Order: sequence, then C-alpha cells, then structure tokens
Amino acid sequence: MHAHLSAARLADALAVRDLTDPAAGPHALQSLLERAVGALADHWGCEVRWWRGERIVAVADNYDHLGYGADDISRDARYTRYVDDRRMLRSHSSALVPGALRALAADPSDDVLLVCPGLVYRRDSIDRLHTGTPHQLDLWRVTRRPARLTPDDLDEMVTVLLGALLPGSPHRCEERVHPYTLAGRQVDVASGDTWVEVAECGLAHPEVPARAGLDGEWSGLALGMGLDRVLMLLKGIPDIRLLRSTEPSVAAQMTDLTPYRPVSAMPAVRRDISVAVDRDDLVEDLGDRVRDALGADADCVESVEILAETPCGELPPQALARLGARPDQKNVLLKVVLRPLGRTLADREANRLRDRVYAAVHQGGAHQWAAND
Repeated sequence: MHAHLSAARLADALAVRDLTDPAAGPHALQSLLERAVGALADHWGCEVRWWRGERIVAVADNYDHLGYGADDISRDARYTRYVDDRRMLRSHSSALVPGALRALAADPSDDVLLVCPGLVYRRDSIDRLHTGTPHQLDLWRVTRRPARLTPDDLDEMVTVLLGALLPGSPHRCEERVHPYTLAGRQVDVASGDTWVEVAECGLAHPEVPARAGLDGEWSGLALGMGLDRVLMLLKGIPDIRLLRSTEPSVAAQMTDLTPYRPVSAMPAVRRDISVAVDRDDLVEDLGDRVRDALGADADCVESVEILAETPCGELPPQALARLGARPDQKNVLLKVVLRPLGRTLADREANRLRDRVYAAVHQGGAHQWAAND
C-alpha cells in the first residue's frame, strides 16, 4: 500500500500545461519534437506512429511491463505519485511505450518509429536545470526485418538525432543499466566546460515487446530524451522556468527555435536557512516539499541548494535546542535564491516566501521566522 495523491493535488498536477501538446497552444518544444522525429524518419524511411497516451497510467505500464522489479526503489512513494493502488502519474515517458507496443501488435508494420512525448512527474531538486514536471520523449524503432538491430544502429540513431537537434555539439556515451534495454547508455552533450545529460538509450530488451504480444522476430532501439534540456541547449535558455514564462518578452521567444535573447534580469534575493530534517532526506526531497508548499508561488524560487550537512548527534546541546531537533536527524544549511522572472521582490515578500520554504522543510520543534507579520 502506498500513500495516494489527494483530489486537490491530483487536480493541480493534471492542470499543468503539457508544452509538447499542440492542443494547448504552440510552443518551441513542439518544433523540437518535429525536428527529432523528422530526422529519424527521413534517415530510416520507416513509418511513424505517435502515442501520447494519458498522464495517469497503470503502475504496470510504468514499471512491470518495462522490467522493473517488484522491490525497485523507484516504486517508493518518495519517487512515485500514486493515484490509487493500480494507477499513478507517469514518472517517465517510457510508461507510454507498453501501450504503443500493444497497439503495434494489434496492427503490425515491419519497421516503425514509435513516438511517445509528454509531461511527466518527478521528484527533483530546484535549480535552473530541474523541475518536478519535465517534458520527455521516448523514441523506439521497432522492426521485424531479418537483420536484427545492433549497437552500431544505436550509435547511428544517436548521431542522427543530435546532428538534427544540436548540430556541432560534441557528445559522449557512458554505459548505463536500464531494465528495458540491453547495452544501455547515457548520452551527454558538451555545454561550455560541463557535460549535460540529454538522453538514455539502448537496444530494446526483448522481453518488453514480448510482454506486448510481439514475438522473438522483433528487435528494437530505445531512446528517452529530456526535451527541456535539449531546447535550453539549442536556444541558449539559462533557466528552465523561462519555458513557461508568461512575460510577453519571454513568451514570444518560446514559439520557435531561434536563439534566446536575454531580457532584463530581476535581482536575486538570497536567504540562508538552518533546518532539521530526516537523516535520509536529499535535496530532491526538499525540492518536492517546497513545490508542494508554495504551489503557484514556487516559480519565485530559482534554486534550493544544500551548503552543509551535520548529523544532529554531533551538534552541541544549545544548537539542538535552537532547532528543536532530535539526535537522529541532521542539520542542513540551505541556500534559497528567490527571483521571480518578471518582477522584483520586496524584502517583506521575500521574508514571507522564506518562511514558507522554512516551514515546508524544517522538521524540528523550534522555529525562527523572518517575517514579523
């Protein structure tokens, strides 16, 4: 049994706009998606089948049919938004693949590119590259031609895709293990002096199509991509929140793939807070609590960063008393950067937001508030 989303939280989650869906209005992510699909379809000359599916998916499609074990840590409620015991908000676009494969089994075609895009729901930190509702794209080439697909075909897929989306950008592949692939890899793209993960891929594990009713004559390539990050790299967008900005000077630039032109930046407000949290809490857990507590105001938070951690058992008695902490907890120093995209925060509003963040993450019995009203 897992904790289920309340009706209010589920409604809020389903109200988030899927920027890949033309039905909700145009967005640059849709142009990026079309470019990716067009490049592979033209290169392979295969049929293209789109499968958007629903945001609420069967737990079996999100996990079991992709090969995740019954005890996999990702099934924990810290990582999964359960609607009930059998359904959940999809945590990756790969959750759409089992349904797309079942549809292919019911209406076979010898060489198909399955396109499964959309919004997903993740536990994640808060910073300029991460959000709890990213957009992902699964691209699976599935064929029953006599020649089985190989790692060389996978290399070709990555090269064609990145050549279309991020031409001239160096990339590297590192080995990764996924339950739904063989010869799994992570794909990183160079951005300045750093490497940014943009995709994971591999040969489709034969048990995945088999569960959908496709027998052993089928083989496939599986690739999942983070669309937000690729768009940010392509356009030079510095902050993931800009993708959803309603500021006219920003929103007008989110309808095509031309380079982003920076608008005047609002000043940042920094607040450092010292809190007591469970010893197993990670920055992703704290990010989730902040998003849930702030709701629509979460967009005012540019980043939440852990500066230092200390087991509470190592703190002096006066520090424990100040936090109201237990020895089995840990003391975390957080840097909270507040910066709405379209306006400047007054000190009073910044302090109120700081206190809401503090209340969301602090699990001690004593509190230190910044706002006086």
